[in-house]
Amino acid sequence: MAHAAFREARDFLLTHREDYAAARGFRWPELTEFNWALDWFDVIAADNDRPALWIVEPDGSEAKWSFAQLARKSNQVANWLRAQGVRRGDRLVLMLGNQVELWETILAAMKLGAVVIPATPLLGTADLADRIERGHAAHVVTTSADAPKFEGVPGDYTRIAVGERVRGWLRYADAEWADHEFEPDGVTRAEDTLLLYFTSGTTAKPKLVEHSHVSYPVGHLSTMYWIGLEPGDVHLNISSPGWAKHAWSNVFAPWNAEATVFIHNYTRFDAATLLGHMQRCGVTSFCAPPTVWRMLIQADLSQLSTPPRKVVGAGEPLNPEVIEQVSRAWGVTIRDGFGQTETTVQVANTPGQPVKPGSMGRPVPGYEVALVDPVTGQVGDEGEICVDLAHRPLGLMVGYRDDPERTAECMRDGFYRTGDVGSRDAEGYLTYVGRADDVFKASDYRISPFELESVLLEHEAVAEAAVVPSPDPLRLAVPKAYVVLAPGWAADASTAEAIFAHSRAELAPYKRIRRLEFAELPKTISGKIRRVELRGSEHNKHADTTQRPEGEHWEEDFPALRG
Repeated sequence: MAHAAFREARDFLLTHREDYAAARGFRWPELTEFNWALDWFDVIAADNDRPALWIVEPDGSEAKWSFAQLARKSNQVANWLRAQGVRRGDRLVLMLGNQVELWETILAAMKLGAVVIPATPLLGTADLADRIERGHAAHVVTTSADAPKFEGVPGDYTRIAVGERVRGWLRYADAEWADHEFEPDGVTRAEDTLLLYFTSGTTAKPKLVEHSHVSYPVGHLSTMYWIGLEPGDVHLNISSPGWAKHAWSNVFAPWNAEATVFIHNYTRFDAATLLGHMQRCGVTSFCAPPTVWRMLIQADLSQLSTPPRKVVGAGEPLNPEVIEQVSRAWGVTIRDGFGQTETTVQVANTPGQPVKPGSMGRPVPGYEVALVDPVTGQVGDEGEICVDLAHRPLGLMVGYRDDPERTAECMRDGFYRTGDVGSRDAEGYLTYVGRADDVFKASDYRISPFELESVLLEHEAVAEAAVVPSPDPLRLAVPKAYVVLAPGWAADASTAEAIFAHSRAELAPYKRIRRLEFAELPKTISGKIRRVELRGSEHNKHADTTQRPEGEHWEEDFPALRG
């Protein structure tokens, strides 16, 4: 049975949760037919009154839903959607915030065999039109407040609104009258499409990442293992709906472990409020992107007297300074993990294992990772981080939908190529160097922006930093830092001098920051720094080599630093 094979694989990882060597013996379950909502969630939900979902709203009000409640309500939603014409294989754009209807619809669509196209509520009409057209969407589920965004989006698609009645839209609330029992119309094959993700598109039009009924639901056993989730955990993951990380840690990983998904909704991020809810509600496991971690260390972490024992970071590598501050305050080490929308967690610092400063850990159970020289194709100790397709992990995407050329390019020569560069030490630990297109040369030396940014963050004036090449007639390029200041620091020459002095003291001469500008950092909707935008800005600013751009500080401006 599919359920038994999945449980056996899950239990193997739970049993060896802190034994990396033993866990490397993990084997993905062989599944030909599998529907995670029916074959796993409904099974563990039977007569299960433990909370599956716990949401705290900005005003402090809260609600909990048990596994049994969500199984029953998702049955109703599935039956009601079927009555509205949703069929197996149909594509459904799901654009909801962190509200119970989001999880109900995910489970219901899965039970029906429909394909979900997750979308963040931050999207505008142009992005939605692209998703409807290229995603061939037949149905849309969104809030009444966001329904007007679709007025300019052409297409013959079913419109379903959550909330107040909207003219011309079906009312999601009517699902309340549907049958509590659900019967699937047939089997779900493991290779059937479940999810189509439009990636954030920092450099080009968003790609359509295709995942099957096993690649994400079963593949996220690796994510469960990385976080260290166990039955009964209360897991808080700071992530917006519509992005892959939300499915990673707010759906599949915690419910694979039979843990509670804990959500804190907020209109504006406030570290003290978040920490207060974590304390009151007994959060045992916490995942946040680097942006949130950097904001948290600006607050008083000690106000959390019973911090979570499992803390992880993902989205971009965490800088050592952030890890050190959290360790001092909470007595736990943030464990980095590396993955993409295209995969589940590939590389991570897993529970119970030594964490090396600056390293993102070792390949997780179920993944074989190689570092491939992008020029020679040779496998070695530094190069592009690649997944070995001879041992294809279940957590790898099917491919880029409707783009066979791009799929073939990233899957060539027996490897899935991530586009990220890393190095490996003698013990197999991997260190992130940077995106292949972010690494640059200055005076013929190879520069990793991440390494320089990590050093900058050690200075108390720096809240966030991004390093890019700045055109230079002599050296071709020099490292320039865009800096977001911590509270209490002025964006003036004195602060610039202090940061330059820190750079000079901590970095080799060829790596030193030579130019600096105080500015907000451009980011994708999912919170990743858009260095490509900063690089483009640098070329424009320095097109006229006779003029220095306004607001830019140079290291040579400060005679005291010479010598």
